[in-house]
Amino acid sequence: MLTTAPGRRVAIVAGVRTPFVKAGTAFRSMTAIELGKLTVAELLQRASLDGKEVSALVYGTVVPSVIAPNIAREVSLIPQLPKGCEAYTVSRACASANQAITDAADQIALGHHDCIIAGGAESLSMVPILHSRGFSDALVAASKAKSLGGRVAALARIRPKDLVPITPAIAEPTTGETMGQSAEKMAKLNAIPREAQDEFALRSHQNAAKGTKDGPLTAEIFPVYVPSSYETVVTSDNGIREDSSLEALAKLPPVFDRKYGTVTAGNSSPLTDGSAAVVLMSDEKAKALGYQPLGYIRSYAYAALDPGEQLLMGPVLAAPVALRRAGLSLGDMDLIEMHEAFAAQVLSNLKGFESRSWAERAGFSHPVGAVDQSKLNVMGGSIAIGHPFGATGARITTTLLNELRRRGGQFGLMTVCAAGGMGFAMVVERA
Repeated sequence: MLTTAPGRRVAIVAGVRTPFVKAGTAFRSMTAIELGKLTVAELLQRASLDGKEVSALVYGTVVPSVIAPNIAREVSLIPQLPKGCEAYTVSRACASANQAITDAADQIALGHHDCIIAGGAESLSMVPILHSRGFSDALVAASKAKSLGGRVAALARIRPKDLVPITPAIAEPTTGETMGQSAEKMAKLNAIPREAQDEFALRSHQNAAKGTKDGPLTAEIFPVYVPSSYETVVTSDNGIREDSSLEALAKLPPVFDRKYGTVTAGNSSPLTDGSAAVVLMSDEKAKALGYQPLGYIRSYAYAALDPGEQLLMGPVLAAPVALRRAGLSLGDMDLIEMHEAFAAQVLSNLKGFESRSWAERAGFSHPVGAVDQSKLNVMGGSIAIGHPFGATGARITTTLLNELRRRGGQFGLMTVCAAGGMGFAMVVERA
């Protein structure tokens, strides 16, 4: 259990998120900070929690604003929270919200805080566009010049090539390989056929569509009135394709290896805007305030491997450690949530769970085991719902705990792959 000697259990008492929408669509005019503020304000309202009880806020993001890089502090400055609320930002690529949640849990377990809000936000509609080094150097020189002639001379050094903007890429700085190219590599190395990827993607859309229609998914979402006119209101994820079919998915061309590839836009998660957050408390605090927790953090683990190998296999190394720390096995899990960056990645991870060689790399003599797919991503996953990098971990946490309660389960396992060859796993227990 995640406890200290006095036995402080860490409870998650509430969670909420914005709709997740494709980048460049409904939230294109909203910053990650704006999305984060709305989410935290809604979370306090839904939990009927007085902001004065919150002593810290931890938020994750992957592509921060260069103007306001500490998104957590900006989010914490909403009127509902005290100005003395500690706030700091974390980043662990796609596991950033998970990092925020485990940081908060550690602080509570250590007795430093009793109530923390943690989560994350991302606006991939507002990715910062950078100037070239030549253009930047010229501007700096012009700003330092002491005469008009000096400023003109500095600016005159700019060449047409210097005006070409630089856009951030979803690629590994160490290898230059994009995440999609890494997924293609994994599909080939692990013999994941195109048909299996499309079938898994279809399953994601079908489960998410059912969860939306029946209500469990929409219950986790609050409506967002889009500024500045506030006439547009977004109430649901806009990436879920209820009408998707294997035939339609099969027609999509491969994106990252156009000749021999199997990874398509249809079996990959889309670039997405959104925010999600949870309230964590010590068990004592939750009981004192009259909350029935959604569940408790039983254990967690992070892992990493060479990003030039199989970039998104980190969860295979993290999961057995988290299970061992929880004193449980895969067979004890009632539900499993795996972040779906790509269908090829999920299917590779599932194979890795059954692999003795991967188990040995993690320091175990036996593999984690085969995942019962009837327990896997029962509300769909990132392929359908979307993936705002900094927010996904909080979404998965909320969904897993809600579904454990709704279905009467006790234990749940979640995993998240992340850029840099990193992986995360956490075991939760229903209250």
